[in-house]
Amino acid sequence: MSKELVIVFVKNIKLGKVKTRLAKTIGDQGAFEVYSNLVKVTEMATKDLSVDKRIYFSDATVDTIWKNDYKTIQHGVDLGERMKNAFKKGFEDGYERIILIGSDLPDITANHINKGLEALKQNEVSFGPAEDGGYYLIGLSKMHNFVFDNKPWSKTHLLEETLSELKENGVTFTTLVTLNDIDTYDDLIASKFYQSNIALQEKIKQLHD
Repeated sequence: MSKELVIVFVKNIKLGKVKTRLAKTIGDQGAFEVYSNLVKVTEMATKDLSVDKRIYFSDATVDTIWKNDYKTIQHGVDLGERMKNAFKKGFEDGYERIILIGSDLPDITANHINKGLEALKQNEVSFGPAEDGGYYLIGLSKMHNFVFDNKPWSKTHLLEETLSELKENGVTFTTLVTLNDIDTYDDLIASKFYQSNIALQEKIKQLHD
């Protein structure tokens, strides 16, 4: 067992249940195709990491992805509680530095994750800021429950509010490079992920024709 753990949160890929904001523009099937591709990007980014991994699914584990990794189900009433429970389990099992990422980021690479882990050698918390005011990565070297409690999930001031609370509590933290996730059609067409994925473009076009 390594001292480092990477947790990946994955939504089960179900029609009408993923990328709902994006679906308003390109439909449920289009959003399904986009999210399926984003999950593949995430799987590739984590494939060769030299640390332990745990894949947390929203509803049920899926055997066809992350084939050789530990899989389980998220537990909690909201995103904060689900993340908190995953971190708690990791620390209880003896890990010293833990990173958690989602699975809808087109530009995520192993390098981002490794930098988040490296930062935890000098800081108690590391964040990968998202352009929408949230974060795509959170890392802890020590459990801080308040990071996950009573937070404005999916709001533009999520990271700002969280960082203010860390400062008030004297907790050391660092931030990594800012990346953009894909929530809207504008996010999608502006991304290199979409612009370079001809097969995905064709599928979206077919759905609209």
